[in-house]
Amino acid sequence: MSPVSSFLWTYAVGVKVLLSQLLSRSFSLPAGNHENQGELSVSRIVKETGNEKAAVMLVPQRNTADGFEEHFGVNYLGHFMLTHLLLDTLKQSGSHDLNSRIVTVSSATHYIGELNLNDLQSRHNYSPHGAYAQSKLALVLFSYQLQQRLAAEGSHVTSNVVDPGVVNTDLYKHTSWLFKLCKWLTSWLLFKTSTQGASTVIYAAVSPDLEGAGGSYYVNGQKVKSADISYDEDLQRKLWAQSCNLVGNPERHQCAS
Repeated sequence: MSPVSSFLWTYAVGVKVLLSQLLSRSFSLPAGNHENQGELSVSRIVKETGNEKAAVMLVPQRNTADGFEEHFGVNYLGHFMLTHLLLDTLKQSGSHDLNSRIVTVSSATHYIGELNLNDLQSRHNYSPHGAYAQSKLALVLFSYQLQQRLAAEGSHVTSNVVDPGVVNTDLYKHTSWLFKLCKWLTSWLLFKTSTQGASTVIYAAVSPDLEGAGGSYYVNGQKVKSADISYDEDLQRKLWAQSCNLVGNPERHQCAS
C-alpha cells in the first residue's frame, strides 16, 4: 500500500469510528446516576485541586510551564507521571480478590495518530491535529505497556483504556467556526452529556465484570479493538523509555525503562 493510500485508509477508519460513536446509543450505567450529581462532583474536584485542564485539543503550537509541547505534556506526559506517582499506593491497596484499577482516557482520534519517536514534541512541521492524535495514541500504548509490566510482576493492579465518546464539553474551543456551528446545531442530538461520557470510565473503574482484567480498550461499555499500531510492543517499550527520560527517570516513581 502506497503512503497516500495508507494515509487515506487511516483517516477513513477514523471517520468510520467517529460516525459510529455519534450515531450509536449512549451507554448508561445500571445504577441511578443523575447529571446534576455528576456536575457537583466535577465542581468539587476542580475546587479542591484548582485545576480542570485534564486535556487540550487543537491548541496552537505552545509549551507547558515545563517546556513540553502542550498536547503531549498535558494529554499524555502528565498522566504518565501521575500514574507513576500513585503506583506504590495502588499496589499496596490492591488484593487478589479486589484489584486496584488504572483507567486511562483516550479517544477515537488515536486511530489516526502516528507516534514520531524522533519528534514527540512536534517541533518540526507542527500540526494541531497531528499532535492531538499522537497524544491520544500515546495514552493507549502506555496503558497496554503498563498492564504488561504490572502482570509480569504479579501486582494486584490492572490497567485499561477508555474512549468516552464525543462529549459536549469546552474541549472544542480551538476548532474551526464551521465545526463550532455544526456542534451548536447538533450537539443536543449527537453529542454525549458529561455524565454519559463518564459512564464507560466509571464502568471500567468499578464494574465487577472487569475484576482482574486489564490491557483492553472500552467504548460504550464494550471491549473493542484499538488501532493496530497500539499493540506494537516494541513501540510501547520505546515510548515508555523516552517518557521516563523526559520526566527525569526518578527511581522513586517506579519509572524504570
